[in-house]
Amino acid sequence: MFTGIIEQTGTLVGVKDTGGAQRITVEAPGLATRLHEGDSLGVSGVCLTALDVNPTYFYADLAQETLDRTSLGSLAPGARVNLELPTAAGSPLGGHIVQGHVDGTGVLASLESVVPVSSPHFDKETTDWTLKVRVPDHVRKWMVQKGSVAIEGISLTIADFDGECIRVAILPLTYWRTNLHTLLPGAPVNIEADVLVKLAYADMHAAKKPAFDLTEPWLVANGY
Repeated sequence: MFTGIIEQTGTLVGVKDTGGAQRITVEAPGLATRLHEGDSLGVSGVCLTALDVNPTYFYADLAQETLDRTSLGSLAPGARVNLELPTAAGSPLGGHIVQGHVDGTGVLASLESVVPVSSPHFDKETTDWTLKVRVPDHVRKWMVQKGSVAIEGISLTIADFDGECIRVAILPLTYWRTNLHTLLPGAPVNIEADVLVKLAYADMHAAKKPAFDLTEPWLVANGY
């Protein structure tokens, strides 16, 4: 389990087809030294298993499900990815519960500074940013204003949802510490809805199901 607090970014340096899966190579000095073969980690919001770890690099295999559901398969060498190690039991939850099970890819619609770049008061190190992401249809039912969402593995709060796009506020630290500052409009981004919202949604719809009709055919079919 993760909490969506990104520890550092890494660089995708290679993608290799191993026949049935793709193996990625990620340069992550600092974090790689804390990994062991078989450890789980979050890579831009996707829970992967570290392979062939050394002090500078780690490798991970992308199954077909991962390629179909996330943006990792579309990344080119040189792309920046967000990295997070699992949260130890009993540790503070700095963000929210993030499983690393991406629900789908959205599209970065815009990422704009609150203070216009043309303004004399603009300071790229201290300005806030507004991120707008177009959410895929099947994920929209879980987008709740003031609720949590993981975008590229980053724990964020939904400021607004217009039925198609979510808007979130990005602090300067988040902007520069994660891969957000490297992304351009149109880029695919991994989205994981808050698991607590998904559970509440499932319970709500289960409660709305019509009561079971006890009929003669059902009784006969079940041996009564």
